Amino acid sequence: MDYVILSMTLLAVGIYGLVTKRNLLKVLISIEIIAAAASMNFVAFASMVGGSLGQAFLILALSVDTTLTAIIIALVVVAYRDLGTIDIWALSRLREVRAARRRGKRR
Repeated sequence: MDYVILSMTLLAVGIYGLVTKRNLLKVLISIEIIAAAASMNFVAFASMVGGSLGQAFLILALSVDTTLTAIIIALVVVAYRDLGTIDIWALSRLREVRAARRRGKRR
């Protein structure tokens, strides 16, 4: 039961970081913490039942999560190189500026 409490604590920390942080890398770390909490839950509940399905799911989830993390880090690097920022609010404002520029060019 201790693993479930640890998993819920990790989930709470991950959600807090997801909601409060503006840096893309910190948001990515928060998502990774949430994924670790979910994986820990699957393994803990599978061990309570006595099956090995949770461990098989953990291997699958970790491989998919690692692949997604690599792709997201590559996108963050490209965004920083092209736009010069990894602040989420600044990036959303850039989208509005680009849309306004497109409307201006059409006229």
